[in-house]
Amino acid sequence: MLRKPSALLAASALLLLGTATQAAADTPPPAAPSAACTYTPAVPADNFKGIPVFDPVKAAKPYSATLRTGQGAITFRALTDKAPCTTYSFRFLAQHDYFDGSHCHRLTTARIYVLQCGDPTGTGSGGPGYSFPDENLTGATYPAGTVAMANAGPNTNGSQFFFVWKDTKLPPAYTPFGRVTAGLDVLQKIAAGGEDDQNGPGDGFPTLPVNIKRVQIKSR
Repeated sequence: MLRKPSALLAASALLLLGTATQAAADTPPPAAPSAACTYTPAVPADNFKGIPVFDPVKAAKPYSATLRTGQGAITFRALTDKAPCTTYSFRFLAQHDYFDGSHCHRLTTARIYVLQCGDPTGTGSGGPGYSFPDENLTGATYPAGTVAMANAGPNTNGSQFFFVWKDTKLPPAYTPFGRVTAGLDVLQKIAAGGEDDQNGPGDGFPTLPVNIKRVQIKSR
């Protein structure tokens, strides 16, 4: 697995990886059918906090998440009704302080417009020690304010996710699991600061460091 993207932005689609990061082919492979919510042991296991056991009753409970970053707070509403497996995992990791002290390692500013976070190693190749299936892909779109999972192909979700800071066209291959309710201006400020092009033009490490101090979960 690559730690950094290879040459990027084929067509308008970029593969955003949970265990590595690289460019997609012109036509990405179709997503495999979603399986039941099972968290399967996987490598890598960075900052390992255990493997959640899905509880559909707890998973159905709505919540919002606030990321306290060095650039400001970003809050999103979890789509527990549409992506319960994904939102249950995010809540599990957040409540076990998995994201605290990490940083958002990737910003794209050409063709697609996302800020990618959730890797405790900051390399683009980190993961929580388990994977789980895709959800909520039928008719999925990625307008500004979408929160979606990064992946390495169908049903390979882990801990990495991305914020869409400007309306973006992507194939319906990345589970949307949240909507930003506050802090879109913070994302746009980060984007306006630019990135270092280390992965290619318009794709690199954010110039404004996005350090996640903590993630707070609030039941709704």
